[in-house]
Amino acid sequence: MQERFQARMLRIHFGEDDKWQGKPLHEAIVAKCVELGIAGATVYRGIEGFGPSTRIRHASHWKFSPDAPIMLSVIDTEEQIGKLIPHLDTMVQEGLVAMSRVEVIRYSRNIDKAQDASSGRV
Repeated sequence: MQERFQARMLRIHFGEDDKWQGKPLHEAIVAKCVELGIAGATVYRGIEGFGPSTRIRHASHWKFSPDAPIMLSVIDTEEQIGKLIPHLDTMVQEGLVAMSRVEVIRYSRNIDKAQDASSGRV
């Protein structure tokens, strides 16, 4: 079964060594997404990149302390994404957040449309 709808996508860019309350930042953000009932989030580890500080971050097997670039992608309704933004304002000390409207195509074997419609979930 295929379902199409409009949603919001956040792409959050930061470094692998970034932390929130002693925990890796990507883990803390994913945990917050679960807590808020966000539809989905995926963490990507990059090979090389830089952000606002212009410090180049590298992923390398040879370095003692890896500091690869991280991109965390989050997709949900505008309302749900709106609940996450204030938390990101606190959690992300240095990084970049890109937000865009996206058209989503969800493929599923079993979609309970009545449940999705009543919850407003993506």
